[in-house]
Amino acid sequence: MAMTRWLACVLLLLVAGCARPAPDTTLRFWAMGREAEVVGELIREFEAENPGLRVEVQNIPWTAAHEKLLTAYAADGLPDVCQLGNTWMAEFATLQALTPLQPYVDGSTEVQPADYFPGIWDTNVVDGQLVGVPWYVDTRLLFYRKDLLRQAGYEHPPRSWAEWEQVNVALKKQMSDRGYPVLMPLNEFEPQLSLALQQDDPLLRENDTRGNFRSPGFRRTLAFYDNLFQQGWAPKMSETQISNVWDEFFRGFTAFYLSGPWNIREFRQRQPAALEGQWGTAPLPGPDGPGAGIAGGTSLVVFRSSQQKDAAWKLIEFLSRPAIQQRFYTLIGDLPPRRSAWQSPELTGDPLTAAFADQLERVKPTPKVLEWERIAQQMRIVTEQVVRGGLPQERAVEQLDRQVDEILAKRRWIVEQQADAADSGAGR
Repeated sequence: MAMTRWLACVLLLLVAGCARPAPDTTLRFWAMGREAEVVGELIREFEAENPGLRVEVQNIPWTAAHEKLLTAYAADGLPDVCQLGNTWMAEFATLQALTPLQPYVDGSTEVQPADYFPGIWDTNVVDGQLVGVPWYVDTRLLFYRKDLLRQAGYEHPPRSWAEWEQVNVALKKQMSDRGYPVLMPLNEFEPQLSLALQQDDPLLRENDTRGNFRSPGFRRTLAFYDNLFQQGWAPKMSETQISNVWDEFFRGFTAFYLSGPWNIREFRQRQPAALEGQWGTAPLPGPDGPGAGIAGGTSLVVFRSSQQKDAAWKLIEFLSRPAIQQRFYTLIGDLPPRRSAWQSPELTGDPLTAAFADQLERVKPTPKVLEWERIAQQMRIVTEQVVRGGLPQERAVEQLDRQVDEILAKRRWIVEQQADAADSGAGR
């Protein structure tokens, strides 16, 4: 009898053990800045849809994010899912740290590549491999004062470089010494980069191993950019020399300011009541009509070291839904990368976002090399020397090519070694 009772207890324990739910799966998700604070509300909905799957969000400050990611890579401590800046994709792809996602996309009903702005999707394709899915986008375009343009005799913002110069002449005559038609702080590289991407000539050549700044396209960009300052249409100032860009914009110190979507809310909150409806946004003028712009923003990636890749992809699919992207925009103001997500009333009914939708159709990715951020800063330094110090444009493009060639020396050596190995293999 005692033996029977003992066996019954063992069986009950075994049954209880089999019935016990499996331990929760925890996904580690690193996000940056304000996005990390806001995404938690959406994550709760994801967890409710997926019982047993928990997401641990860690907020990484943008200022420390790059170093922390590299440290985690070296220590084999990367998370499962991560928000990654578009200009960092090439670096972590080169490190072989990112999971190729095309097989997941091929089997997905949620992530539809054709629904994304093409230039934004392209930022995630490195060496022919898809390694991320766009999460939110930004680009630079013109914030402008409608009333000042009307006073200068223009009813619409400029659509080409030639029109922009004509408007600047009229605005400067009206402003005299009280202000400048265009504000492009010299400590930012985004204005020069935006104008350079509007050219057919690429910024790098020979399989992205050398600078291409002596090309006709970049020479044309530099000449146009420098002329804005030399004509007195833009002040030779860095952002630290400008007390407050929003106040300066509304007091009429400038009529055009190049900036991104985050400033829509800032301008709305700071606008004087008398100027409501007297300012707007417009796509960037290009050499011969509306021009290209920077394909900025961040994407979602799955690190190769993750042991939860299928669950990680499930989270990316959830955050990629148009309805979720619309809610994300409502919560934080980050623009969605999918065209279908732009059908929300908050976006379709807002004339200030319409220019961004237009611009996003023409954005271009920057060169996909891990050294790109160093190159962009070097471009800023040299172009500032042209504007401030009178460095001749011809010497500037030669100097920039030489410096970029030095930055890309290691990449050039690797590409040459790969080509030699391929030739040897073909010979055998």
